[in-house]
Amino acid sequence: MTTTDKDLARELTAPAEPTTAEEVDRIAAASAEAGRLWARTDRAERSRALEAVADALDDAAPVLIPIAGRETHLTEGRLAGELARTTFQLRLFAETVREGSYLDARIDHADPDWPMGAPRPELRRSQVPLGPVVVFAASNFPFAFSVAGGDTASALAAGCPVILKAHPGHPDLSATTGAVVRAALENAGAPVGLFDLVWGAEAGRAALSHPQVKAGAFTGSIEGGRALFDIACSRPEPIPFFGELGSVNPVFVTRAADAARGAEIAAEFTGSFTLGAGQFCTKPGLLLVPSGATVTEVLRDTELSQAAPLLGDRIVAGYHDTLRRLSSESGVEVLRRGSKPEGEAPTPTLLATHVTTLLADPDRLVTECFGPTALVVTYDDETELVDVARAIDGQLTATLIAEETDDVAADLTRVLVDKAGRLLWNQWPTGVSVTYAQQHGGPYPATTAPATTSVGTAAIDRFVRAVAFQNYPQHLLPDELTDSPAAPALRRVDGVAQN
Repeated sequence: MTTTDKDLARELTAPAEPTTAEEVDRIAAASAEAGRLWARTDRAERSRALEAVADALDDAAPVLIPIAGRETHLTEGRLAGELARTTFQLRLFAETVREGSYLDARIDHADPDWPMGAPRPELRRSQVPLGPVVVFAASNFPFAFSVAGGDTASALAAGCPVILKAHPGHPDLSATTGAVVRAALENAGAPVGLFDLVWGAEAGRAALSHPQVKAGAFTGSIEGGRALFDIACSRPEPIPFFGELGSVNPVFVTRAADAARGAEIAAEFTGSFTLGAGQFCTKPGLLLVPSGATVTEVLRDTELSQAAPLLGDRIVAGYHDTLRRLSSESGVEVLRRGSKPEGEAPTPTLLATHVTTLLADPDRLVTECFGPTALVVTYDDETELVDVARAIDGQLTATLIAEETDDVAADLTRVLVDKAGRLLWNQWPTGVSVTYAQQHGGPYPATTAPATTSVGTAAIDRFVRAVAFQNYPQHLLPDELTDSPAAPALRRVDGVAQN
């Protein structure tokens, strides 16, 4: 019998009761023990285990995708693409582990003539895993940001065990995916206890508070993420917490860009803010355009008929609450809405206001509305674009729709570098490619750790820490720090990079 044939045949369902405190304690202890073994596992073996998980998930697609569709209302095509992204991501991390540059290995040989005024000792520095990581699954990407998503993949790649707090929005999918991951790891020779699930909000908090746990990762709301961040920071031993919380992803359209291609910009913006029913963390929720813009006029006449079910009852309620509040704010009007803006499958709504209204109280209007809604803000002078950039909080992305001759572009870029993790030029932020150079993070409240990313190979850096070995014998050093010809060439020796 392979991987989880028996379990998958009966489509696993989530447990009826939340995980108890005693069970959390047992899982954390097993995770810590597995982590000690996994941290010492050869990188090539770790890579093979990640690839085995990817293969098992691909094989299980005929079972996983229908469960996901039933629980999330997402289309089969969307889910198939997301699962493919998830397995690609696992294989990319396997490649990263095998290649070894994430270790940032550095060797300084002893130097009696070191110009500091004292001899330099021999120092050899590399990265080691943090230990057990609690991952809080997200709702809007049931594969790519959930049980086997980027946080899980990057933590396992770093050498850390994972305790996955399942999301209540797709419980049966979480149980089934968890069984696939666990079986694939064990069949690949990984230690028992390397990956496990806990259920229920209290179990998640208990796991994050457990003394064996060394880090947390989260994708979700500002309120939920901040509460967990505070738990991580207030423990007797505070631990790093990597939370992706919220973003409106502002788009700044210059007058020249509007004059050159206003209708095209309006069509592209509509496609971006309605993609996935507006349930992407990179949805452009704030569009700044010049007064009298072609963009605005085209949007006013655009048919907004793209009704799609939202992911769950909590998201439906939160979306309509936020939309009602924004719609009732002084100085805000409805620019355009579809025929059925209410209910579980709302058609999109576009709101509009003037930049002076927004700047009078940015906190009131610059707020994420998770669903198919965006706010169009008109300005009179392009210097007001810079004012808005200075006024907004931290963002995952910021987009410039501009011409290369626009003088304001340089000033905007200088400000936005301090405000967002990814800046886009004449492209749209929805769609976060899994690559080597990706940055999916940003200053608070976009994330709780702005120096990190949750997408791309650099995500592994969150779950390692540096250790320097001074004057250590070769046989006690990790492989990447020895003088062996088999050691990775990707390291710095006496300050010089080796390739």
